[in-house]
Amino acid sequence: MRRVVTVLAAVAVALPVIPSVANAAQGPVFKDGQAQPVFDPADVVRESLWVTAPVDSDRDGKDDLVHVEVVRPRATEQGLKVPVVYQASPYYAGGNDVANHNVDVELNSPTWPGRHRNGTAGDERVAAAIGPNPAITWRYEQYFTARGFAVVYGESLGSGQSTGCPTSGGRNETIGAKSVVDWLNGRARAKDAAGAPVSAKWTTGSVGMMGVSYNGTLPNAVATTGVRGLDAIVPIAAISSWYDYYRQDGAVVAPGTFQGEDLDVLARYVYTRADQEICKPVLDEIEREQDRITGDYSPFWHERNYLKDVHKVRAATLVVHGLNDWNVKDLHAEQWYEAIKKVGVPHKIWWHQSGHADPYSLRRDEWLVTLNRWFTRYLYKQQNGVEKEPRATIQREDKSWVDEAEWPAPGTSPASLYLGAGGASRGTLGTSPTHRSVTESLTDDATKTAESLVDAASSANRLSYSTGTTKKAIRLSGRGKVDLRTSFSRPAANVTALLVDRAPDGTSKIITRGWTDPQNRLSPWLTLPVTPGREYSVEVRFEPKDYLVAAGHKIEFVLLSSDFDYTLRPKPGAGISLDVDDTRLDLPILGGKRALREAL
Repeated sequence: MRRVVTVLAAVAVALPVIPSVANAAQGPVFKDGQAQPVFDPADVVRESLWVTAPVDSDRDGKDDLVHVEVVRPRATEQGLKVPVVYQASPYYAGGNDVANHNVDVELNSPTWPGRHRNGTAGDERVAAAIGPNPAITWRYEQYFTARGFAVVYGESLGSGQSTGCPTSGGRNETIGAKSVVDWLNGRARAKDAAGAPVSAKWTTGSVGMMGVSYNGTLPNAVATTGVRGLDAIVPIAAISSWYDYYRQDGAVVAPGTFQGEDLDVLARYVYTRADQEICKPVLDEIEREQDRITGDYSPFWHERNYLKDVHKVRAATLVVHGLNDWNVKDLHAEQWYEAIKKVGVPHKIWWHQSGHADPYSLRRDEWLVTLNRWFTRYLYKQQNGVEKEPRATIQREDKSWVDEAEWPAPGTSPASLYLGAGGASRGTLGTSPTHRSVTESLTDDATKTAESLVDAASSANRLSYSTGTTKKAIRLSGRGKVDLRTSFSRPAANVTALLVDRAPDGTSKIITRGWTDPQNRLSPWLTLPVTPGREYSVEVRFEPKDYLVAAGHKIEFVLLSSDFDYTLRPKPGAGISLDVDDTRLDLPILGGKRALREAL
């Protein structure tokens, strides 16, 4: 998350050149439901100021200050009032050099002799930001100012020129970002570098927040405060619960490509304010409380779970996420979107086939129309009908785009698949149980990648089960799960489940993954000892997907223990035994059971 987004936040990629406007427009112009480029994007007012946030996260006895930069059309000096597109970010000042945690460690168990503290970060290197802070800019800045929006940047607490401390999703971070919305609506104070008060008389007070990854997570956070004036958000590749970013059902699970990163590492990475001493006690507390030992959910993580406060959201929400995003995984978009639907605010979702990306780089023209219409409707209050349009836009595997009424696809319902013996090579996977009492086993080897185990013709380190060749295409839309009946040779083990698409030429693609800690089989809040040799019912929920298995392909289920790229990696040897007949997959299939049976 951190390195990718640093690039996205810092690089200014110019949008199409907008012709200079000889005479500044006196007001916005709308056509086809969109704000038009009638303002000169080079003729703007730029201001730098500090907003007072009602929180003292650095414990210095003073309210924290949020550094803000404003870019607004010059016409606002002549009385024009405009809405605001606001991006809050911890990345504007870059990041520090911080080592990730060691993941080649034994797993924790209250009863296991090998129990040890696996959460030490080791050689952590924290380097202060060097040189002056670069000017804050954004690829969307000229696009919005040309169309009569102001653009506002806010530096997260503890980063850049803001005071306070970074806490990666903590309450103070949300309050800091929210205070800028309050200032834009006359409810918070601000001052310039000379200490003079600064007001925002130039704005209507209607605010939209957007951004990618961390910059998209902050709109979710601020929206859950119910702050008045935040009328729209566009969270792109955004987190909805920080526990689900660094954990999964009690297991310590890394964001894709950042194995060993954790919440404390990210907080230290964005700690770029000039004072590099004042926040060290806060950062040390984060390292202790995040708990890489048990992986349990806790009040620490609950504070960083925006889903618990989603009922307060007032903002019209346009969710954007990549179906191949293994950094901020698709669970974040799925569970946030499901919760937003229940709240009843206007909502729409865009799914694309890329990973951790801004759709600007994928489908620029159509994306800008969608974005413009969303903000025109909810910030400028123009009745352009976006709320009556299809709520789901999905890019399919062949890169084509489709609009659908809603997501998951209407007509989707759970359909079950059952295992048959032979998992050391390839067992069977079908729509009916085999009614044969069979137990099959694997031995963990965390040095082997999931991809290599999927493609192995046979292996003692995984169990694999396959359908026959599909007669029709099968579409998955939503979140599936597998209910396992298992026993373990040790009191601690990772459990990893994979769903795989096998093409006619033998190549494979991992459709989705899921992880769990069997010690948390009853609740993510609670670690319960595992007795070796005793059978347990263990549920593993897959990451949500919208995926089309083409006719002529096969669906495979693969069970392994440790996942080299995501989980902690203990020494080889832990065994998992599976009751094959008492294990069932439930998948979200368009057309449900009937469609699955017809395809198989």
